[in-house]
Amino acid sequence: MKKVTINSVASYAGVSKKTVSRVLNNEPNVSAVTREKVLKVFKELDYTPNPIARGLAQNRSFIIGCIYDNPSKSYITRVQTGALAACQENKYNLLIHPCELRGEALIDNIEHLLQSSRLDGIVLTPPFSDFAELVNFLKLKKIPYARVASAVLEDDSISVRCNDEQGAFEITEHLIGLGHKSIAFIKGHPDHSATEQRFKGYRNALASHGIAFNEDLVEEGNFSYHSGANSARSILDSSPRPTAVFASNDYMAAAVLKLATQRQLRVPDDISIAGFDNAPIARHIWPGLTTIDQPVEEMTKQAVTQLINHIAHPQEAPFQVTLESKLITRESTADIK
Repeated sequence: MKKVTINSVASYAGVSKKTVSRVLNNEPNVSAVTREKVLKVFKELDYTPNPIARGLAQNRSFIIGCIYDNPSKSYITRVQTGALAACQENKYNLLIHPCELRGEALIDNIEHLLQSSRLDGIVLTPPFSDFAELVNFLKLKKIPYARVASAVLEDDSISVRCNDEQGAFEITEHLIGLGHKSIAFIKGHPDHSATEQRFKGYRNALASHGIAFNEDLVEEGNFSYHSGANSARSILDSSPRPTAVFASNDYMAAAVLKLATQRQLRVPDDISIAGFDNAPIARHIWPGLTTIDQPVEEMTKQAVTQLINHIAHPQEAPFQVTLESKLITRESTADIK
C-alpha cells in the first residue's frame, strides 16, 4: 500500500500543503470549514504524520519537559495528568524528569537533559518554579519555560498559579468559625514557595479574628506523610492540646488523623483536622478531610498549553493567571465541644 503523505492529503482535500500543515499544528489562521475538510481527509486516508519529518521541517522536537522534586506522589500524578492533556491536544510529547533542587549538579543535569532530548520548552513545577538560578540558566540558553504554582509573578514568564495564601486564610477562618482558637499548624517543605504563602494565610486569619499567634503551635513538615506523623506526635503531646490542626497538605493531615485515632481521640469531637490540596487521600480516608481544592491539573494544563502557544507564536506579553481555590468541608472538622 502506498504511503499517505502530507502531499496526498493536500491533493485529496483540494488545499495547499501549507494549509494541511497549519491544521496539523492547530494554528488559528484556518477557517472552520477548511479545517473540518482536512480533518475528514486525515480520517478517510488514515493519515498519521511522521513526527521526525514534522520536527525537522519546523526545527522542533515537539517534546515538552516537565521537571519535579516533590515528596507527594499524588501531586506529581496530578501534574502529569494536566501536562499530558495539554500535550495530547497540541500533538506534543511529554518528558517527565525528576531532579533534586538541592543537588550540586542540578544545572549540569538540566543542561544534559536539554542536549540529549532537544526539548522545545520546560515546565517548572514547585520548587523549581521559584528557583532563580535555574530560571536564569534557561533565560541564558533561550529555552522557553512556564512556571506552575509560582509565588512570583514576573513580567517576562508564563505563570499559572493558585492563591495559596487565600486558601489557607479560608480554611483557618473555617476552623475559627467553628469556635476553635487554639489551632496548630504544620508547615510544608522549606524549598516550596507555597509553604510560606500558606503559613502567611494562617497567621493573617488568626490576626483578623483577634487571636494571638503562638509559635509553639507551629511544627516544621516537608509535605510528606512521615513528616506529618512526626509533627503530630509533638502536637498531640502538648499540654494543653490544641483543639484543631491545620496541615499544609493532605498527606500530613492524614498522618495527624491516624495518630489521633491511635490515641483514642475522636475526630472531630476531640480534635478537628484540616489539610490542603484535595488529594485523593482526603476523600478516601475516614473521616474525610476538610481541605482546600487546588486545581493542580488545570494549572499544569494551562501552563503547558500556553508554553506550546508561545513556542509556535512568541508573544511580547506572557500569559499569567491566578486560578481560584475552593474550600471543601468534610467530616474531619466540627464545632468545638
